Amino acid sequence: MSYAGELSALITAIMWTGSALAFAAATTRVGSVYVNVVRLLAAVILLFVTIVVGNIRDDISIMQTGYLVVSGLVGFVFGDTFLFKSFEYNSARIGMLIMSVAPAVAALLAFLFLGETLTSMGIIGMAVTLTGIMLVILERKESSTHHLPVSMAGVFYAFLGALGQAGGLVLAKLAFVIGPMNGFIATFIRAFAATLVLIPLNYFTRRLRRPAAVFSNNPKALAFTLLGAFLGPYLGVTFSLIAISMTNVAIAATIMSIVPILMLPTVWILFRERLSWQAVVGACVAVAGVGILFLR
Repeated sequence: MSYAGELSALITAIMWTGSALAFAAATTRVGSVYVNVVRLLAAVILLFVTIVVGNIRDDISIMQTGYLVVSGLVGFVFGDTFLFKSFEYNSARIGMLIMSVAPAVAALLAFLFLGETLTSMGIIGMAVTLTGIMLVILERKESSTHHLPVSMAGVFYAFLGALGQAGGLVLAKLAFVIGPMNGFIATFIRAFAATLVLIPLNYFTRRLRRPAAVFSNNPKALAFTLLGAFLGPYLGVTFSLIAISMTNVAIAATIMSIVPILMLPTVWILFRERLSWQAVVGACVAVAGVGILFLR
């Protein structure tokens, strides 16, 4: 299929939209640290069961495993940790705005380390898509009644999050360049490596205490976290690896970044949230940009 990579990236964005809503619902109940750790642990278990039950076997070299391990640490541990850290200083809207530079960072890293180049249509498609995304993000109003100045520390942490996300994709692509791999196995290696670091890191810093008790007291939070883990680290990340293995990292990253666009009809249907003309125009622009990426 000519557009298998682009379609996989689009499926990733759809899955991540659902996981974002689920994780948001869980985070408001138990906090980001518990959700971040349990989502990865649940994904590791789901991936392991899938590999065993499906009798999935893959001959992965030591070098490919090494790239995937580092990719998991850079993407899940470094990138996600700093993204969550940025939310302590600025709103999620500001964090999402800074994270929208991730495709551009991915394009630069892919050019430097993979030799990937973009056609003029590819560059135009990326620019149009990211413009639409920024229009939507900038339209979103702060939920609080008071407006605090934008913290440069929060901006810096969000940029590190974007760098981690882009770096994780490029490192994973390096593993695929060496040879073909099964997406579930590749995702398992990345998630397992990240879990091995995140659990002791949060435990010894006393940010993770009695998770079983926390979730037993709030079963809805556990249900939302498990749903988010299924849609995000399990299916979403697997499709993201399939996407970067079949198309340019920058193109895949751009399509995967349309989550804010996909959330618009979701919040309109589920929460009856009114959409402004700027949000609608931004969504149309982003969709047009994605169309250009498919037709490049």
